[in-house]
Amino acid sequence: MTDPVFDPDLLSRCISCGFCLPACPTYAETGDEASSPRGRINLMRALQDGDLDPYDPTLREQSSQCLGCRACEPVCPAGVEYGQLLEQWRDHQWKGRRQPLLARALMLAARMRPGFRALGALRRSATKRPPRETPPAAPLSLMLGCFERVLFPGVSRAARKLVPEAAVPTGQGCCGALHAHNGDTATGERLARQLGEDLPGTIVTTSGGCAAHLASVLGPERVQELSAHLAGADAAGELLVDGRRAKVALQDSCHLRNGLGVWKQPRDLLEQVADYVELPSAATCCGAAGTYSLLRPRESRRILDAKIQEIEAAGVDYVAAVNPGCLRQLRTGLRRARSRVEAVHIAELLARAADHPSR
Repeated sequence: MTDPVFDPDLLSRCISCGFCLPACPTYAETGDEASSPRGRINLMRALQDGDLDPYDPTLREQSSQCLGCRACEPVCPAGVEYGQLLEQWRDHQWKGRRQPLLARALMLAARMRPGFRALGALRRSATKRPPRETPPAAPLSLMLGCFERVLFPGVSRAARKLVPEAAVPTGQGCCGALHAHNGDTATGERLARQLGEDLPGTIVTTSGGCAAHLASVLGPERVQELSAHLAGADAAGELLVDGRRAKVALQDSCHLRNGLGVWKQPRDLLEQVADYVELPSAATCCGAAGTYSLLRPRESRRILDAKIQEIEAAGVDYVAAVNPGCLRQLRTGLRRARSRVEAVHIAELLARAADHPSR
């Protein structure tokens, strides 16, 4: 008898009520029951019970088509932990050579710690040095991120400015979120535990997706996304555009909002330094979804194009991101639309505001 693919307790929680359907972006796009959380869980049950061939094309397609945004979790009355089920599903469907080649290459790159350290130094991400203020009683460590320190080095520099009491160990590696979401949860958990050993005290991260993954492995008491860490403190300064108070919107990080329940904190911070404008779809996925925009670019672009139209209609100066993948996605869409709106990480916006005292 083969081992079950899914944790039976997790799989049994779904009562097929359908509350998840309106929350699911792929169901909204296709109207196909199989493309909803409820439909996918029915496919998981068929796989678990042996009613479908383990490598049936529908299983492979639906495990890949799902964004993994976890928007179904907050609306589920039965408390189904869909994100864990999806990771178990991809562990099975994407085993060995069945794993998408691009995802495999990215995961291999993410484990090259010396390379990221060198590239991060070249790109001038935050560097290792003692905290600029007296360390707190409970130590803080700023997580640099693997791809973020190379693609968006200004984010860690801004975060260091906002949290000067945090130490910045530059030898740190990948948190493992990339692996956990792409069919290798064992490596994802191992990397998270290693990072927990490398970074003392509370880990402050500028990536919503990384925060959710680390919290699931190390415990939520060890991890704080930047806006959650800054929550309750007064944001300094004012964000100005042409001498007036800037208009700013926010794109939520799906895993941060749906996995950790962090969504109000970044809004509160932005409202202090700018005129905040809520996008109707701020809480829904932008189509980045980790590697999704690379593995399924057509579906990702359809989701993004609708988001960009909404941002343009809002008449804002900036759209803030709390996750590097979302930031890359938004910048790509805004550039393609030749928009004047600038996508900026919330850390950089708050650091810019701090340079301009309130009037």
